[in-house]
Amino acid sequence: MITSIDQLDFSKKYSYADYLTWKFTERLELIKGKIFKMSPAPNVLHQQVSMQLTKLVLKAMSGMPCKLFSAPFDVRLYDSKKSKNNEDVYTVVQPDLCVICDPNKLDEHGAIAAPELVIEILSPGNSKKEMKFKYDLYEEAGVLEYWIVDPSHKTVLVFLLENGKFVGQHPLIDEDKMVSKLFPELDFLVGDVFE
Repeated sequence: MITSIDQLDFSKKYSYADYLTWKFTERLELIKGKIFKMSPAPNVLHQQVSMQLTKLVLKAMSGMPCKLFSAPFDVRLYDSKKSKNNEDVYTVVQPDLCVICDPNKLDEHGAIAAPELVIEILSPGNSKKEMKFKYDLYEEAGVLEYWIVDPSHKTVLVFLLENGKFVGQHPLIDEDKMVSKLFPELDFLVGDVFE
């Protein structure tokens, strides 16, 4: 039994089945079987932005069958050529926020497929992971809309999946209006996120 993060071999490839056996408090993500440590607890600004986004998304989703989830919440992304068995899943991430509309994508452990919308909030130390690794993962997995929120610059980058590839929209700054292409009810001023 693994009870300390120090017992893990960071050069080894792990599955979600391995992940479920670990008994320590540190949060990790698996990206194609490789371990990525989570940054320390998010700073105050990250948390404030997360709460504002949560309020805005919940308001927009009222009455819809879609559900909003916030970290820590396991999202397992799997190779469509393999099974969804825990032994065959090598990617588990914890997006800051995600929206899932299909109840068949949910089980007792979290999500077992790509959310329709993923929102990641940049913090010192996680920008490379959110901008590069997770961007590629979410595109490959079929996330329909991906937002990268940058609290330090008060900007939102939106990527829409078109023909299997993300297409970036014009960067949004605090006086711009944000309207989700996927969820038109999700309509607000970008500045409201950074109040």
